[in-house]
Amino acid sequence: MGQKVNPCGFRLVVNKNWESVWYSKGDYTTMLHEDLAVRKFVKDKLRQAGISRIEIKRKSDEVEVTVSAARPGLIIGKGGSEIESLTREISKFFDGKKVRINTDNSQRPDLSAILIAENIGAQIVKRLSYRRAMKRAIFNTMRAGAKGIKVMISGRVGGAEIARSEWSKEGRIPLHTLDADIDYGTHEALTTYGIIGIKVWVYKGNIKDKVLAQPAKKKPRRRKRYATTTKG
Repeated sequence: MGQKVNPCGFRLVVNKNWESVWYSKGDYTTMLHEDLAVRKFVKDKLRQAGISRIEIKRKSDEVEVTVSAARPGLIIGKGGSEIESLTREISKFFDGKKVRINTDNSQRPDLSAILIAENIGAQIVKRLSYRRAMKRAIFNTMRAGAKGIKVMISGRVGGAEIARSEWSKEGRIPLHTLDADIDYGTHEALTTYGIIGIKVWVYKGNIKDKVLAQPAKKKPRRRKRYATTTKG
């Protein structure tokens, strides 16, 4: 029997971090559902921004929300008007606590597994060929610098009577290597003939290789100290 493990959860602490960072005493369920509600609200409100990750850090007196998006300009708005209204709306989920929202656009859309899955799902909903959507996503991801990518779709693919799974792969996907930087994302495409599930794995290389590739910092040169003698 095959045992399936989420690649991101499998690599926690090794090269991945939690999306929610906080500590609870007895009210874990309440805080968990608050985080889920905030993520759903932000994703639905800013669907066009291309959000790939929402990190929530709770402190004693404030909540810090970091939104990783492909188009952060839609979150900020003109003169910061959109982000101010978003801050007020999110603070309602945390009982009026002070909320600070940060935006992060460091991740490229072609290397984000969740954005790739959502893009394929949008094309399937528009009744485009799923094979063409998969091939186009794989080509763009490999061109962006990925070491490997795997795409799998399941359901009534192409409107067939019987559900099945189709997958395509290029490059390497070392799922058993803990040092491998693998991004994983899922999406559900709501079509007229049923739900189509999409899974995407993106391999970006090994963490140790990235560290070794960085130029070593030069140590500052120390001045030589010469001993002085005095004649007495």
